[in-house]
Amino acid sequence: MATKLLLTFAICRLIVTVGLTLEPTELLRLGLTVDPFDVESASADFGLMTKVEPLAVLRPSSAKDVAQFVKAAYESSHGFTVSARGHGHSINGQAQTGTGVVVQMSGVGSGGKPRVWGDDMYVDVWGGELWIDVLKSCLAYGLAPKSWTDYLYLSVGGTLSNAGISGQAFHHGPQISNVHELDVVTGKGELMTCSKEQNPELFHAVLGGLGQFGIITRARISLEPAPQRVRWIRVLYSNFSAFTKDQEYLISLHGNQKFDYVEGFVIVDEGLINNWRSSFFSPRNPVKISSLGSNNNGGVLYCLEITKNYHESTAETIDQ
Repeated sequence: MATKLLLTFAICRLIVTVGLTLEPTELLRLGLTVDPFDVESASADFGLMTKVEPLAVLRPSSAKDVAQFVKAAYESSHGFTVSARGHGHSINGQAQTGTGVVVQMSGVGSGGKPRVWGDDMYVDVWGGELWIDVLKSCLAYGLAPKSWTDYLYLSVGGTLSNAGISGQAFHHGPQISNVHELDVVTGKGELMTCSKEQNPELFHAVLGGLGQFGIITRARISLEPAPQRVRWIRVLYSNFSAFTKDQEYLISLHGNQKFDYVEGFVIVDEGLINNWRSSFFSPRNPVKISSLGSNNNGGVLYCLEITKNYHESTAETIDQ
């Protein structure tokens, strides 16, 4: 009881500070909190270069909660910043605010589970849903999104607000090229559905818009059949020209010769051993790789990561 009274008192202070017109009980219903743990969690991100504590954190359970709060912020007498946060993987405080409220889109109980439409080959997902959970839901139907980021513990709204680039982008485009439809809360608190046909200007502004044109509360993502098996290959280079030449060649292949994933990256100095710790390799391999890097180009190596999807029936011929 005492904790609830303290929370209500803190929210009343916030109302006065920013000029909100909503009642404290309504703000509590929407999921607003000034709990020190929530505020502390929203004050940092993956980059750990910037730390800014918000005035409060909103933990919405639906798109309507987000829309109602953003509308109240827009209509407030003083005005304040509302910043959407997914899983906190920005690197320089892009999802932080010291003069407003962070909307924590990812978390237990937010937005509902992904809804897979198997016949239509798409999935509807909450903007704060993590891609790893989208994958798990889709795999139950034998399906998967067409384009991924390498790291799957990122929010759908977060990557779609950037681009979502990975090794499939050369074939399917980035993640923002594989979206059928969005629900977006605009800066005025309007909840709008948009696509290439419906509200197209908002649709194209939000995709890759860095969160400046609205908060993505739902995305309809294109799917394809998930591969039964995958051959994964890594190729090392000490010569940059050879590395880029082969990369361009691999993404130019067509038909049965085409690879399904092609990505290149640089391994530098102390990262040589750490980047190659993997259950796929013998414990001796990282040491050999580190030795190779120290003898070529001052400890710099270039790597192509390649995959080829295949069916169990073609397993015996995949290496040909």
